[in-house]
Amino acid sequence: MRIFSPLYARAMRWAAHPRAPWYLATLSFAESSFFPVPPDVMLAPMTLAQRNKAWRYAALTTIASVAGGLAGYAIGYFALGAITPWLQELGYWDDYLRVREWFETWGFWAILLAGFSPVPYKLFTIAGGALSMFLPVFLLGSLLGRGGRFFLVAGLVKAGGERLESGLRRYIDGIGWAVVALLTLAYFIFVR
Repeated sequence: MRIFSPLYARAMRWAAHPRAPWYLATLSFAESSFFPVPPDVMLAPMTLAQRNKAWRYAALTTIASVAGGLAGYAIGYFALGAITPWLQELGYWDDYLRVREWFETWGFWAILLAGFSPVPYKLFTIAGGALSMFLPVFLLGSLLGRGGRFFLVAGLVKAGGERLESGLRRYIDGIGWAVVALLTLAYFIFVR
């Protein structure tokens, strides 16, 4: 069943849209504090659609993500009590408690690694605020982690260029179904 090919084609059209940078910035900001979709899903197709703007898109994603991280920090600092039921209801509470332990042990390195890795960065931004992490250290770790990740994604996609795009276009349905299978397997292994 070929459902991912039309989605890929639509994503490439959206990536070339004149307002796409605004959407990318909004997604990057939101993901760092409350939204579950990572900005890489928009950064990669935008870079494929306009490879000459790869570094601009990576910088925009980094700046908006760190700004969103500051919003997450503020949520943790000022409103942790108000969002605790939400974290518990969505199943993030145990992860949040683990993140707090990492912060207490690793501090700067925890936020740097969280910014670079695919773990939910928003949990780290909220925990950083809840623990009153020294703000300049939080910002530096966020900037290095998020910047490293987004510039790496943009650089790899830019380097792959037309060859990457033609390969994705050809195999996107197989890749899509493989990701669905892996996510389903991960759910049954880690969640159930």
